[in-house]
Amino acid sequence: MQNHTIVTLKKGEGRTIKAGGAWIFDNEIDTIVGTFTNGDVVTVHDFDGYPMGKGFINQNSKIRIRMMTRRADQEIDTEFLRMRVQNAWDYRKQVMAGGNDRDLNGSDADYLLPGIGTTGRADLNCCRVIFGEADFLPGLVVDKYADVLVVECLALGMEQFKETIVALVKEVLLADGIKIRGVYERSDANERKKEGLPKVKDFIGEEFDTNVEIVENGVHYMVDVVNGQKTGFFLDQKYNRLAMQRICKGKKVLDCFTHMGTFALNAGIAGASGVTGLDISEYAVQQAEANAKLNHLEDTVHFRCANVLDELPKLAAAGEKYDVVILDPPAFTKSRQATKNAIKGYREINMKGLKLVKDGGYLATCSCSHFMTQELLAKTVKEAAKATHKRLRQVEFRTQAADHPILWAADESYYLKFFIFQCVDEK
Repeated sequence: MQNHTIVTLKKGEGRTIKAGGAWIFDNEIDTIVGTFTNGDVVTVHDFDGYPMGKGFINQNSKIRIRMMTRRADQEIDTEFLRMRVQNAWDYRKQVMAGGNDRDLNGSDADYLLPGIGTTGRADLNCCRVIFGEADFLPGLVVDKYADVLVVECLALGMEQFKETIVALVKEVLLADGIKIRGVYERSDANERKKEGLPKVKDFIGEEFDTNVEIVENGVHYMVDVVNGQKTGFFLDQKYNRLAMQRICKGKKVLDCFTHMGTFALNAGIAGASGVTGLDISEYAVQQAEANAKLNHLEDTVHFRCANVLDELPKLAAAGEKYDVVILDPPAFTKSRQATKNAIKGYREINMKGLKLVKDGGYLATCSCSHFMTQELLAKTVKEAAKATHKRLRQVEFRTQAADHPILWAADESYYLKFFIFQCVDEK
């Protein structure tokens, strides 16, 4: 609930929100005047009484306040939330469909992929509609998979607005002719514990079939929104997968940490001569194989359950070489303290991957941890190339798809870094 509590910052603090971010930490606060319950919306003042805006407070969390608005006189009501939702959807229509939104379900609209110059189908069939702080709705994620929404709420203060926002998303999409048949909540991440919240996996509204067929880059997938990773599918690599289509035609491809087969299937649909996908999860491999059949690619795209770190040296020892090796590992670090060990992990996996790339072949490598900066990842890959006597020619550097916008000053919103290199033997 909103109340009249005023939180005043210490002198010299609030640097993050002054730079455009959304978080105020516990050690930045000087005084709190008024009574409140955790989750309430409070007004924030700078040390000199200057109004900074409103956000919701939670004393269970080191992130003490998450800002909702920079206007101290703004009521956080349904109309305010409608404005936020409408802005988020209008942004996706613009940046994901190339400005052409004739069919927002992705069946008849063309887009021009920035930096690739390839025309195809609009990918609003599946996209992230709300990306937390980057859409000024902190702690909330809403993903659209065809006619299903999946919601993840990671902040106590957002719980009170969650179902209102879901209803507003459905209204806004319906105005563009998109009818949502069901909503599922996947608030089962460990971050909930830090907010003093229980994990939740359940329907919001009526139950429905939670296996959903989506189309991305011309590839069909069956997404299990109940048991899949995160909210069911990794949407953020959308255009990175599409970028690989251009490189993989006629090539022998190895896709490591394939998950549901996403990069492998993009290689297959682009006309790769043969694709092998590796993943340690038997369930993921089963999903990937089913998706290969769904796309009639089972003759050229094959999957195997294996520990990638163990399997790559075995392939190298057997003399295997690939035209394209794709490394899409899970985050090796989820904290600043673990970054040093993560660097070793990224160096090791890139060395093992590079040894399997043919002279003149290609390596795609990435990190999905915001603690592993672009500069740090580049340095680590450079060290791996030196150790394996490979010369790297950068084809391009990419990041997360534009439906996962990066809010400057909110470092956590910039997490995915994706390099494509040509690899040349030293000679």
